Amino acid sequence: MLPENLQIEDTALLPIAEKVLAGGRLGFQEGVTLYHSHDLLTLGYLAHHVRVKMHGMRTYFNVNRHINPTNVCVASCKLCAFGRKPDGPGAYTMALDEALRVAGENWSEAVTEFHIVGGLHPDLPFDYYLDLLRGLKRRFPSVHRKGFTAVEVGYFSHVTRLSIREVLQRMKDAGLDSLPGGGAEIFAPAVRRVICDHKIGAYTWLKVHRLAHEMGMHTNATMLYGHIESAEDRVDHLLQLRKLQDETHGFQTYIPLAFHPANTELGKLVEHDETSGFMDLKNVAVARLLLDNFPHIKAYWIMMTPRVAQVALRFGADDLDGTVVEEKIYHDAGAKTPQALTRMQLIRLILEAGGEPFERDTLYRPVTRTETSVSVQV
Repeated sequence: MLPENLQIEDTALLPIAEKVLAGGRLGFQEGVTLYHSHDLLTLGYLAHHVRVKMHGMRTYFNVNRHINPTNVCVASCKLCAFGRKPDGPGAYTMALDEALRVAGENWSEAVTEFHIVGGLHPDLPFDYYLDLLRGLKRRFPSVHRKGFTAVEVGYFSHVTRLSIREVLQRMKDAGLDSLPGGGAEIFAPAVRRVICDHKIGAYTWLKVHRLAHEMGMHTNATMLYGHIESAEDRVDHLLQLRKLQDETHGFQTYIPLAFHPANTELGKLVEHDETSGFMDLKNVAVARLLLDNFPHIKAYWIMMTPRVAQVALRFGADDLDGTVVEEKIYHDAGAKTPQALTRMQLIRLILEAGGEPFERDTLYRPVTRTETSVSVQV
């Protein structure tokens, strides 16, 4: 029996709604049906039902800082506007002292997380990254170090001729605490050959995360949507993530990422500009419905704007990400959003959406702040 306040316009969603409300797991074809439906309010109702069942209206955020040590990259992915050739305009590589200085400058709110990603630099030795981790750990011992996508880890393995497990172990020993979810893009091989043919494939991306989970590190996961992928490609991607999560339980958060076409080669192949708010909200909702074993779904405000991210809190998302501070990758691709929000701005967005703000660290432990200190409840 469906609730009286659920008015379903798309009758194809009726059996799916019954299964979701009964706590059942959705399959591939049901995921495709969700993506093809225009009944966004029903998708949102069902996703919000799952979100409330898992978290109530508790809404997570953190105070974090992005560090992009270099934008020099050997790859030439059509989806990317961030990477530069070594002698190209705008190319940069931070010296270690500069990266450590950037980590601590111009921000009054004590961060609990460094988010570290960059390009695949052809000349930087692996020790550069290990020294960066050691330096951050030494200077900011209480700050969690989340860094290096599976693509970067795979590249480090290639250039050092170390196994992926050995690369991860050395980085963990140097101070790496967890991995972000970037570089997943879309797992479908035919699409990857067009949008990111220089990157590792889905098998290696999943292998990196599986090994990280086996080593006790939590990781995130992403999907890039709104380019040349199909609904079937998106569902396949999500179900591959769900399968690995069934095996390892190591993923914490899933982040749907909208493709920003400006300043990219791939932008010439798509028939639209930026994704619509309708598509952004649909991707949040479908993810919450299919990824039943993922604890958290993030509405990444940098990508979808703070306003749409706020609405997404009623479409299945329970996390707004954080303060960020100087995001470069999406802004190089034309993002018009701010490069930082304050802690109080995030709290206001959550409260206005009827949420209960919950400041977390990277591992979703509660953060307590006083006028003189910041503490994490372990």
